[in-house]
Amino acid sequence: MWRRPALRWVDVVVAGALVALLYGLLRLAPSLNAPFLPSTAPSSVSTDPSQLPFYAVRSLVRMFVALVVSVLFTFVYATAAARLRRAEKVLLPVLDILQSVPVLGFLSVTVTAFIHLFPGSELGLECASIFAIFTAMAWNMTFAFYYSLISQPRELDEAARVLRLTKWQRFWRLDVPSGVIPLVWNGMMSFGGAWFFLAASESISVLNHQYALPGVGSYAAAAIAQGDLGRVGIAVAVMVVLVIGVNALFWRPVTAWSERFRVEESQAAERPRSVVLDMLRRSSVPGLLGRPLKRLWPALDRVTRPFGLAEHPIGVSPVRERTGDVFFAGAVSVLVVYGAWKAFGYVHSTVGLGEFGHALALGAATFGRVVVLTVVATLVWVPVGVWIGMNPKVTRFAQPVVQVLASFPANFLFPFATAAFVALGISLNAGAILLMALGAQWYILFNVIAGASAIPSDLRESMTMFRVGGRLRWRRFILPAIFPSYVTGGITAAGGAWNASIVAEVVSYGNHHLTATGLGAYITQATATGDFPKILVGISVMSLYVVAANRLFWRRMYRLAETRYAL
Repeated sequence: MWRRPALRWVDVVVAGALVALLYGLLRLAPSLNAPFLPSTAPSSVSTDPSQLPFYAVRSLVRMFVALVVSVLFTFVYATAAARLRRAEKVLLPVLDILQSVPVLGFLSVTVTAFIHLFPGSELGLECASIFAIFTAMAWNMTFAFYYSLISQPRELDEAARVLRLTKWQRFWRLDVPSGVIPLVWNGMMSFGGAWFFLAASESISVLNHQYALPGVGSYAAAAIAQGDLGRVGIAVAVMVVLVIGVNALFWRPVTAWSERFRVEESQAAERPRSVVLDMLRRSSVPGLLGRPLKRLWPALDRVTRPFGLAEHPIGVSPVRERTGDVFFAGAVSVLVVYGAWKAFGYVHSTVGLGEFGHALALGAATFGRVVVLTVVATLVWVPVGVWIGMNPKVTRFAQPVVQVLASFPANFLFPFATAAFVALGISLNAGAILLMALGAQWYILFNVIAGASAIPSDLRESMTMFRVGGRLRWRRFILPAIFPSYVTGGITAAGGAWNASIVAEVVSYGNHHLTATGLGAYITQATATGDFPKILVGISVMSLYVVAANRLFWRRMYRLAETRYAL
């Protein structure tokens, strides 16, 4: 009892890994603030394979910084949309528009702003790259967390009111735990989707300028521009190692940890496990580091109590509420009309309003590709996702494979696809569907797996006990149970397909340049030449298509999932 506990090997391993991580970040910090001048900045990076370890670390740091920012944005934005009735009417359409704006659209606006924010330092370009990666992650995570908030079981909401939890306490004790599982799965998918845009985020071509940051994406872009398939293959191999390493050391432990927040009557026979998580749980190092935080939580509870309780007022004056709605709608309408008037005036004085007609026609071509992709991905991946999610033994082996396939940046394979299209004489108008699917189809698969694995074990056992099988089991049990998750996956897959069109409708390999007819190619070409009027037209039309599809179709599916198929 009085003997000092001996030093265990697991503590040595965890402490050594933590020290190595801190040392690597300290060594990397000076390079993030290197001198930088836009006029003399390099337009490409060295394709020497010996530089790849350094490039890989730089890319990983950008990805994880963007992930942290995305989680913080998700907590704030999704909570505001779910809890503020009037704000929801604005925040959800804005989120639809932000999801539809391609990464190049954000880069065309933010690169110059970040460079001027940090003059003479490479930190400005780093922030622009991280912001571009953030735009590839945040929207999917925000949609998933928002849906988890609006579909909380009524009894948990009533329990929070009875216990008189403050808004702060409810958020951390109910809202976050109830949304952890969909947030983790969609965060994993968003992280994989961000790999897809790594090359565009690190090798930036905007306003007739080419900027290149050290990273695996810029390395692959330089090798592709040189037509060196050997070094492209080396970049692909490094990416495979990175994806497998991140999944094994980060996403697999987080996925296994999130199972503690599953709400069900009976425990599943087999749950996801992680060797890394087991080591962290057996080590005393996390407990020592987290001990000071335990004293912080009671203080935060006391400080945040003046913000009020997590409940809506019982009685609200209908006249006062209606008056507030009228003033709020009027203010938003004035801002929207003024912004649209200024935008139309700008386009009319530059390229002319007729450019919208041309962009709408190109958008119709891209919209057709998105519809075909979504339908085919649904037919293929829904049965596969259900099979993986409802079989724990299959999940244990299939989940890492799916994570690697989903996380791998498919645009690294575009040079090989371009060579195949040229050799086989396949038009990119048809081939672009395949290229877009490589980056967007995984949203449906991941969300279906998450939805199938989240089905309570007692419901599965009831279906087995009553011997419900075949088409009846699918129609009455499986499809209704996964429908909310599928809707989240479908809306993000469609948005991801629109975003992927900017890199899938214009592909190059050496001296071969293929261009498809579509809105993605239109925006890519306008961004490369710095044609702001056409960039504005292209982004506006793409936002119009995405918002119209979401309003007319996906939002109705959301309401159906919320009112009829919520567990």
